[in-house]
Amino acid sequence: MTQDDKTRVTVEIYNKYYTVVGNEDPSQVRLVASQVDQKIREIHGMNQQLTTTELAVLTAVNTMNDYMKLKEDYAALLGSQNKKEDK
Repeated sequence: MTQDDKTRVTVEIYNKYYTVVGNEDPSQVRLVASQVDQKIREIHGMNQQLTTTELAVLTAVNTMNDYMKLKEDYAALLGSQNKKEDK
């Protein structure tokens, strides 16, 4: 895919605009950006002394933690489904 085939979507995260270039549907990019913005604001609400960089890092850590938990849950679900099919 060439650069011309990619979509460009401008999103706002924590009062700053970013242009995201990629193959994802623009509505998906906006949804993800909205969730990131919401998580940053949630963390900021708990500690207003954090810098933007600290907020970004904590948001990334929280998001990766959520992702890893979901991945583990998914693997467990697949495992239990496979056990049922083996019976």
